[in-house]
Amino acid sequence: MTADDSFNRLDDDDYPAYTMGRAAAMLGTTPGFLRALGEARLITLLRSEGGHRRYSRYQLRIAARARELVDHGTPVEAACRIVILEDQLEEAQRLNAAYRRAAESANPTTAA
Repeated sequence: MTADDSFNRLDDDDYPAYTMGRAAAMLGTTPGFLRALGEARLITLLRSEGGHRRYSRYQLRIAARARELVDHGTPVEAACRIVILEDQLEEAQRLNAAYRRAAESANPTTAA
């Protein structure tokens, strides 16, 4: 989810991605919902070498979580913020666990 062009393009052969219609069908929603998530800057369309607009599996996972929240009455903007914070928390927890494992293996005498 960045404006860097390297993340806005993908190779159809190397990276599984789905068109807006296919992505919407997989989520059981409409293309309009995906557009709303894009306007809220939760997900960004990727472009294949042929210029086709696509969504990655990661983006579909994010969109599915946002849809769950919206289905339970959360406004789209708030759902997007919640999903972004949840994603950041997951990443922080993953990095913390990796740091702890590295610290424990570097200093085995402090491990209890």
